[in-house]
Amino acid sequence: MARRPVIGNRVRALREAHDRMSQADLAAAIGVTRQTVIAIEHGKYSPSLDSAFRIARVFGVGIEDVFSWDET
Repeated sequence: MARRPVIGNRVRALREAHDRMSQADLAAAIGVTRQTVIAIEHGKYSPSLDSAFRIARVFGVGIEDVFSWDET
């Protein structure tokens, strides 16, 4: 069975808090596909460091306000 990534995120909550930004709009802003944003939100894909910083910048927050790391 595949192990879930230990990287958690608040991408969906941040999108909704920013005028209900669409997944497509976020994808365009950071240079990925909508499917990639969906996978990140569902924890099925951990973004590259570059994409993680781009997401944080779109929302005007620090990277640790978007992503969390669970060692357990």
